[in-house]
Amino acid sequence: MNNYLIKAGIIVNEGKQFVGDVLILNGRIEKIASSIDLPSGVSEINAEGKYVLPGCIDDQVHFREPGLTHKGTIFTESRAAVAGGITSFMEMPNTVPNALTQALLEDKYQIAAETSLANYSFFMGASNDNLEEVLKTNHQNICGIKIFMGSSTGNMLVDKEAVLESLFSRVSMLIATHCEDELTVRRNMSLFQEKYGEDIPIEAHPLIRSEEACFLSSSLAVSLAKKYQSRLHVLHVSTERETHLFDNTLPLEKKHITAEACIHHLWFSDQDYSEKGNLIKWNPAVKTAADREGIWKAVLEDRIDVIATDHAPHTLEEKANKYLSAPSGGPLVQHALIAMLNKVQEGRISIERVVEKMAHSPAILFRIQDRGFLREGYRADIVIVDPNRNTTVNKENCLSKCAWSPFEGYTFSHAIDSTFINGRMAYSNGAFFEGKKGERLLFTIS
Repeated sequence: MNNYLIKAGIIVNEGKQFVGDVLILNGRIEKIASSIDLPSGVSEINAEGKYVLPGCIDDQVHFREPGLTHKGTIFTESRAAVAGGITSFMEMPNTVPNALTQALLEDKYQIAAETSLANYSFFMGASNDNLEEVLKTNHQNICGIKIFMGSSTGNMLVDKEAVLESLFSRVSMLIATHCEDELTVRRNMSLFQEKYGEDIPIEAHPLIRSEEACFLSSSLAVSLAKKYQSRLHVLHVSTERETHLFDNTLPLEKKHITAEACIHHLWFSDQDYSEKGNLIKWNPAVKTAADREGIWKAVLEDRIDVIATDHAPHTLEEKANKYLSAPSGGPLVQHALIAMLNKVQEGRISIERVVEKMAHSPAILFRIQDRGFLREGYRADIVIVDPNRNTTVNKENCLSKCAWSPFEGYTFSHAIDSTFINGRMAYSNGAFFEGKKGERLLFTIS
């Protein structure tokens, strides 16, 4: 049965909290009210004392399939996402093969249609020589174009000035960028290799992938977007300096330049490398506590618009390599929402703002149809969170295929109770219901 009445939950939606009921019929939210009588043929769920939130929309994940399935698959990683209250994801093109043609991109959609427990979309990848393929991308059922303006996992670097000019001037849909200046990173790497040889310490990572490298690339992307009035979304901002490239003078639906912060840049700093080592090696790097504070400030001031994960699993064996060989990235989808709710508990951010940054704003920014809000008529993508039950992270309960988390040993103040995808209960108290898969996200062209 996929019709439910969620009773007496603390509904958090569109900047407000109130106790009420949510009726789910035929995959959509039929009614939201202070009290709703139980219709016949509908299952009642008691949510008293629990939060009822719109499902999170993660605009940046790497689920690895095809080609890197020893690290993760769309099935395993979407399963972890659903257990974390993430009901929709947008996945990056640096898989193997890279999603650089419409046919290769469609292959990923076919895999997701058969295996993804969450709703899904996939970015079309840009390279130095596939502009014509990029221009074939369908605005209505693909979330955007991804440009790696700095090299990262998968080596999809776009570094030709003429190509960047063509992409920004000719692509009318959203362009998402990974911004690190390649020449600066290579110069810094050479200096550290001269000093340390093959034994570069992990503490050098934010000095190699430095503030300067990030700012040079992000500022170039912003200047191109301003020049051509492109829709630009700068992913995983990692420095305080970069945050000043973005403003809050317009409502989100009118912005054409936006930015994202990731969980790890809001949580960790360079002081954590001594304990966590390569487990918190990401590109762009986790940087100073001052950078972390600047990113928080930008999030709270709406200069940064969304919070995402950049979920990117690697095996522990790969992470155990020396710095030069250890890949960048880590698994985060299972614990992103409860990590942010821990910050609510600490008084760092309100729960209404967490819902805004992780559900409402991604839906607005990407123009996703009928999702991201608890609204009558919208798809019933809903997460119930228990604020009276803790979650302790350990290897035994990590659901990503790589079976580890940078949060191991943490006890979070909340627990995910249940997750609904398109009105069906997909997860509840540790149990999955995998009979029906997620749906392809659709986007409004305006």
